[in-house]
Amino acid sequence: MTSFHPDLLPVARFIPKGSVTPWNVQILQRLTRRGVPKLPTADDVTVEDVTVPGAEGAPAFRVRLYRPTDGVGPVPALVWFHGGGYMIGSPEQDQRNLIAMVRELGIAVAAVQYRLAPQHPFPAPADDGYAGLRWLHDQAETLGIRPDRIAIGGASAGGGLAAGVALMAHDRAEVPVAFQLLIYPMLDDRTVLRTDIDTSRLRMWSTRGNAFGWTSYLGSQPGGPGVSPYAAPSRSLDLSGLPPAWVGVGTFDLFHDEDVAYAERLSAAGVPCQLHVVPGAYHGFDGVSPKAAVVKQFHQSYVDAMRPALFAPST
Repeated sequence: MTSFHPDLLPVARFIPKGSVTPWNVQILQRLTRRGVPKLPTADDVTVEDVTVPGAEGAPAFRVRLYRPTDGVGPVPALVWFHGGGYMIGSPEQDQRNLIAMVRELGIAVAAVQYRLAPQHPFPAPADDGYAGLRWLHDQAETLGIRPDRIAIGGASAGGGLAAGVALMAHDRAEVPVAFQLLIYPMLDDRTVLRTDIDTSRLRMWSTRGNAFGWTSYLGSQPGGPGVSPYAAPSRSLDLSGLPPAWVGVGTFDLFHDEDVAYAERLSAAGVPCQLHVVPGAYHGFDGVSPKAAVVKQFHQSYVDAMRPALFAPST
């Protein structure tokens, strides 16, 4: 496909490529974290902000917890990380989708407000992400959550953070992870070195923003040696033993190639992985056009993939 998906075309032509820069990052941080929106009053979903202890020596952070009001018995859960290039964003930006997943799946969702680069480069965001996972697991009985059925997921940088936390959880063997939900994840700092990318149909996230995002997150120039796979999961040499995964991305997304390669490597390593590629879709298309048929199909694909993983019998 050489043009945008028909369901996305009416809007796509007017969307900028988008770029977070050293000159606007602090403004965008303030805009995306200004205040906390009024909590929803829906009777079927309970929403609560909880302060969670950070890793040793790190500050506490906020988790926005979504739970089915009438959940019967312990329910599975999803630890969620928002996108924003590791530099901007908040849990509230995904609230509509998170509430939808609570309703459709009957699960709890814990959305982590992790520290942001460039003020807090790696490993700070990853440490917060793992601390959020560990807290949810340790408090599972109190929160009415199944400790053996906790998934991790996120979109864009949040998807990259989820993949990194999955690697951390696997290596530390302290918390079992049931599933990885990786929505157009930001996985590979080496993408900034490529000179063959067609940028004409990129939207919402540009090569320029990607370079600044990775530089801010790593605290050094991306693409060089010594980058931790917990920061850039594509750097991991061994993906075996990781939890099942769903990876979704559009063909006009800057992360398309790195996401497809990661999904293929997961499968080759024996990890059950579903890859969902949307022809003619750009980065963040589901948030821009949530009512489009192709977006509904995209959403349904990962909901259907999560259900058997989260509701499998205890072993």
